[in-house]
Amino acid sequence: MSTAQIAFLKGHGTENDFVIIPDHDGRLELSPTAVALLCDRRAGIGADGVLRVVRSAAHPEARAMADEAEWFMDYRNSDGSVAEMCGNGVRVFARYLQAAGLAEAGDLAIATRAGVRHAHIAKAGPDGEPGGITVAMGRAELPEGEVTVTVGERDWPARNVNMGNPHAVSFVDDLADAGNLYTAPAVAPAATYPDGVNVEFVVDRGPRHVAMRVHERGSGETRSCGTGACAVMVATARRDGADPAVLGHPVTYTVDVPGGRLVISETPDGTVEMTGPAVIVAEGVFDASRFAVTV
Repeated sequence: MSTAQIAFLKGHGTENDFVIIPDHDGRLELSPTAVALLCDRRAGIGADGVLRVVRSAAHPEARAMADEAEWFMDYRNSDGSVAEMCGNGVRVFARYLQAAGLAEAGDLAIATRAGVRHAHIAKAGPDGEPGGITVAMGRAELPEGEVTVTVGERDWPARNVNMGNPHAVSFVDDLADAGNLYTAPAVAPAATYPDGVNVEFVVDRGPRHVAMRVHERGSGETRSCGTGACAVMVATARRDGADPAVLGHPVTYTVDVPGGRLVISETPDGTVEMTGPAVIVAEGVFDASRFAVTV
């Protein structure tokens, strides 16, 4: 075990927060234990997840994408489990690349386990405030079959939406109906989500405007979930009869999360785009041995 000092940064997208570890040549080994220790909010740095920044060519899961995207987002949930995709994480990942001088304002391709995601970093405003980041999140899949979400003695039907990772979206009368979300709501049939699921609870706020809470698998309730907001937008649009493929024009919803606001659009070809902020708030070093990181 090394006692090396490992550089890290801390960032968030609508308060969905991440430990960012630059490991450009893919030399570090992050075990589930290491990730959980880093994300511990009392004994560690504290975060909803870890973003390891690796050149695609240096990572076995991303080498096939290296010609299209130089950088791979190796994302881990706070419990150490591996996740296919994280929408807020992609924005924060893009902001890191910009802050590190590895990308400029404009278009950027990022490799993820769910495939290559294309981002656009807007130019800073006249006051120097960093521009928002838009991410093309791919197309939503809407698997058939009835799904039910249960919290305590209450249950609701849910829409099964896949954004590269699985979601169950339920519409409720009050966001408090979701309970404390410390533990995962029960979802049935369990076989629908063999690897677990993110569960969103949604209320209406106005025309094409909703608010949500989310339990992210492997992390518990988070202040925001980018893929979850996209899943919510698609599920709400279908509920409202606003399918862009039928209407022939893009459809946009505002989605409020506890940590802020995201704007989600779906185009007639099915592409879902998410726009929101991303902020780097701190940087420092940690002792590799303290967090069981192998160099």
